[in-house]
Formats: sequence, C-alpha cells, structure tokens
Amino acid sequence: MTAVIEIDNLQKTYGGRFGQKVAALRGVTFSVDRGEIFGLLGPNGAGKTTLVKVLLGIVRRYQGSARLMGFRAGDRRGRRRVGYLPENLTVPGHHTALSAMMLYGQLSGLSRREVRAKRMPLLELVGLQDRARDSVKKYSKGMRQRLGVAQVLLHDPEVIFLDEPTDGLDPVGRADVRKLLKRLSAEGRTVFLNSHLLQEVEMVCDRVAILHLGDLKRTGAVAELGDMAADRLQLKLVLQGPPSRIHQALEAMKLPTDLTMRGEDEAEWQGLVEDQSKLDQLVDRLRRSEVSILEISRRRASLEDAFMRLINAESPGGNVAPATRL
Repeated sequence: MTAVIEIDNLQKTYGGRFGQKVAALRGVTFSVDRGEIFGLLGPNGAGKTTLVKVLLGIVRRYQGSARLMGFRAGDRRGRRRVGYLPENLTVPGHHTALSAMMLYGQLSGLSRREVRAKRMPLLELVGLQDRARDSVKKYSKGMRQRLGVAQVLLHDPEVIFLDEPTDGLDPVGRADVRKLLKRLSAEGRTVFLNSHLLQEVEMVCDRVAILHLGDLKRTGAVAELGDMAADRLQLKLVLQGPPSRIHQALEAMKLPTDLTMRGEDEAEWQGLVEDQSKLDQLVDRLRRSEVSILEISRRRASLEDAFMRLINAESPGGNVAPATRL
C-alpha cells in the first residue's frame, strides 16, 4: 500500500479572546493508504474541520507535517488530484445541473468539450439524469447532495474528501452512495469521509480515526475498534413482569433502568454488564423479583460502542452528545 495522506505530529493552535490560545490539534499522527475508505470521527470541537482544512491547504500555519499525494499539504500539484464535497454545497439557483457541472468543471481546469462528455454520465451515476435540465432551486437537499457527488468526480480525482455525503438522502440514496464509494475504492481512489452517522461509517469504511479535543484517541479497522469495546457483555433482554419490579432489579444491580415497553407487562432492556458473573447475578435477581426472562442475547460490539467508550473516558462526567449526531 502507498500512503496518499501522511500526518506526523500535526499541531494547530488558534488565538482566542483575551489572549487565550485554543489547541485544535495536539500532535496528531496517522496515514491513509491508496484505495482506502477512511473515516474521520469526533464530537463537535474535536478538530476534524481543522485537520481537513490543513490537508486541503486552507489552513497553512501549523506545526508538524501534513502531506497529500507526496506533496506538502496545500501544494497545487497535490490539490489538482483532489475532489472535495462540503457539507452544505451552495449552487446558485439560476443553474441547472448541466450548467452547474459546466461551472465546476471549468473551475477544475477542464475544457467545455471535456465537461460535455463527462457530465451526463456522472449525473446518470447519481440518479439525476431525468432532472438534469431543471433549475437547481427546485432541488431537494438530497438532490443537491447527489449533484455535489457528481461534481466531485468531474476531474477524475485520486483522493476524494466528502463531508456528510449522505446527509439529506433517503435510505435508497444512502445505499447508492455507499455502493459508489465502494466502486471508487475498487478503482484505486482514496475516500476520506467525515460523517456524523456512525452506522453509515461502519458500513462503508475500511479504517477510522477518532479525534477528541484535538487528540487522536485511536485509529484502526472498524472491526478492531468493535473488539476493543467487547470486553464487556452487550446484552438485550426481553422481560415479562411488572415494570416496577424490573426497575427495582436493575437498580439493585446498579444498571440503567431504561426500558422499551412491548406491551403492558413485556419490556426490552439493552445495556452492558461487566462479565458473565455479573450476568448470572442479574438473571438471579430478576428471577427473585418474579420477572420472567423471555429472551436473552448478546449483540456484537459496534463502532458506536467503541466511540462512546473512548469519548466518555475523556469527558468530564462522561457526558457527550448522542453518538449518532456528533
């Protein structure tokens, strides 16, 4: 594998109010190989935006090293080989998809002839061929997002930065984007994905990096991070009995008491227990409380589990934003 993104001890500090300084990145080091789909995760304020801006050459003053396609980040020789889709792509409303593609293609250095040859096949790829001549101001957010994905590919970039590429898309649209990203990876292109939707990241990414408060907490394959969170048992229990008795049993075990009611006296509980011994104690406690256990299953540790465990370990009081919207 050949690294197309190389970050070594990257540090960035911003000047704050009243002379205070804010460290956005604190010695971050990792690399991304050619053909990988790589996810960047972290709650708000983690440093994700700053890191991407450094790689794209928007932020130029920093300490450490950041290289893209073998060149220092910001070097035009590297930037020409990069495609970028921002989270909220703004297209002037007087454009159609076809004229917008012409605009973006020429901004990327393509001739009008080249854009004409490429734009309709790309619009077909993202499912906009039937709306290609409609005004963009009539587009939904999901349709604008599809147009953004198409324009990213106009100049055949080798590295593609995507910020929330499935935002605004319905389930079919999200599945289409995932399929497209897999195809791009198979062609040898590198996809650098910044998303708040951990389930989407888990389905498509080869590896991820987790940032928190400017620190790199972990990098690795999605499965490896899931294994990291698997030393405790991830359980789902379907219980039958008065909710008050179930609550009392869970409280006695010092476990969360959130229940999903399936009926008047049937409830589902999901949570973590430390080990098999703790599970045995929980089962005994429920039985003593005359609560029937209709189902008990252990679920696979997810990327969300690993993420929450890493972030909670570093957060005062263990409180962070919900893991599905960081």
